[in-house]
Amino acid sequence: MAVSEHDEAVQWAQELETLGARIAPRFSRVEPRRRALAYLRGLLAPLERKNGWHLAEAAGDATPDGMQDFLARMHWDADGVRDDLRAYVVEHLGDARAVLVLDETGFLKKGTKSCGVQRQYSGTAGRIENCQIGVFLAYASARGQALIDRALYLPESWAGDLTRRRVAGVPEDVIFASKPQLGLMMLERAWAAGVPCSWVVGDSVYGGDSRLRRACERRPIGYVLAVTSGQRLGLREVADWAAEMPATAWQRLSAGDGAKGPRFYDWAYAPYRGPAPPGWRKGLLIRRKIDKPDELTFYLTFAPPGTDRAALVRIAGMRWTVEACFEAAKQEVGLDEYEVRSWIGWYRHTTLAMLAHAYLSVLRAAVAGGEKSGPRSSGGASAAHRAGGATAALASGVGARTRS
Repeated sequence: MAVSEHDEAVQWAQELETLGARIAPRFSRVEPRRRALAYLRGLLAPLERKNGWHLAEAAGDATPDGMQDFLARMHWDADGVRDDLRAYVVEHLGDARAVLVLDETGFLKKGTKSCGVQRQYSGTAGRIENCQIGVFLAYASARGQALIDRALYLPESWAGDLTRRRVAGVPEDVIFASKPQLGLMMLERAWAAGVPCSWVVGDSVYGGDSRLRRACERRPIGYVLAVTSGQRLGLREVADWAAEMPATAWQRLSAGDGAKGPRFYDWAYAPYRGPAPPGWRKGLLIRRKIDKPDELTFYLTFAPPGTDRAALVRIAGMRWTVEACFEAAKQEVGLDEYEVRSWIGWYRHTTLAMLAHAYLSVLRAAVAGGEKSGPRSSGGASAAHRAGGATAALASGVGARTRS
């Protein structure tokens, strides 16, 4: 028998209560526990914006003071909530063949007070802007994808400025760390927690870091990591390897579906020698645009036995899943709509926004039939249509409940 959207909304509202109970031990008192659930409901509600005033209004508060206290002054463990979030994602979306994706996103800001803000390149804007940069780790499997870890990039100009650090509440033990170093710390946390996965992917910011690659090789876990054209393999740059590829070396393959259908490129692959466990193989994967053959993208690969070129191309295409996560988290749960300036405020808002996004990812997987424990799709409607409908119904229900 078909399950109505209203019934699905009720079931998933109950699931949100269960998720709130899951993170409750991270809060020392009843008040922050209630605030956490109200904050999640506000992030999931159909509000015009997800800033302090709107979240407070949705919670029935006359002023945003309570929400601001919750982010800045109440005692609770944001890293513990992150661990709960990671476990929640693995429980519902976990797959031994999953991919860990490293990437960063910018948060445009005004002024100089927000922790870590400065004029720096933002991939979100595609240019140098006054912004904060967050480095994220996403988990992508056949069931869905979600963000599971985060780190605020603290530029050297901030890391060495004691006055600015003190005002923003940067912990004393936090020192300057490059983006690849932050990425490696998040990977190591995921591995230590036993997150099931087979691959790591990332752009050239992370692929060019030899320490990150060696960490994968020691485990061993496969990687398809982008590098710049100047990356050296032996005595030559990877651009020189591409110039020597014969016409027969290229094969047209799809890196997965995009908004306009399959993403086709021409791909070439060349193995190269390097220390590796028995059966594992290192190589150089090259992507060439069909309409602009001079535009090449290079990947260093580390793959287990039996991995063919088509599989490497598919893994390379998984990097786009993190961009989908950023887009959804910003548009749906206000990942970038915070109004906090402190170190702890950024981590707290970001962690709860990631948890809200993960909750929606689990909901979508369930409606699409990918999770046995949640509401299942049935009747004549397509899974995609029902997922959108259930999400809208839930959002409406959550919004109404929050304001009651």
